[in-house]
Amino acid sequence: MSELETIRRWLADFRTALERKTADLDAEQLARRAVPPSSLSLLGLVRHLAQMEHHWFRRVLQQHPEETQLFVVDGDWESQFDGAVADPVVVEEAFTTWRETCAQADSWLDGLPTEALDVVIGPGDRIETIRDVFIQVLQEYARHLGHADLLRESIDGRTGQ
Repeated sequence: MSELETIRRWLADFRTALERKTADLDAEQLARRAVPPSSLSLLGLVRHLAQMEHHWFRRVLQQHPEETQLFVVDGDWESQFDGAVADPVVVEEAFTTWRETCAQADSWLDGLPTEALDVVIGPGDRIETIRDVFIQVLQEYARHLGHADLLRESIDGRTGQ
């Protein structure tokens, strides 16, 4: 298995874990905040991870920086979480957007040659190659899936193994 295949397998596993950790919850449960004053919720995490995937795979790797950041209103990064309210329409939008963003990323990544991981995309804050983007995305999922475990456990005792 190539390094690219391994990284993509981990990404797929993390996405599946998010599905498990949010399964069978209603809008109120998904929007339930962790602890005051935090605005962290499972629904907020879904919105944030959609934004994160869109940013790295679409705006950065596919070079569409002009596209608006998903779920970021007027440059307010907290709106990803503050806008995660207990409304079935908001829940549907978040999950649909996240799933579509993942599918679009996968479609583009399907054409990525194995040797592309070393392609330099520009000097940045620790992000210089396509490999660095993948590491950033995996790190985001790993960190936030830990949050999701705690949030889910506080709702019904499950962690969405």
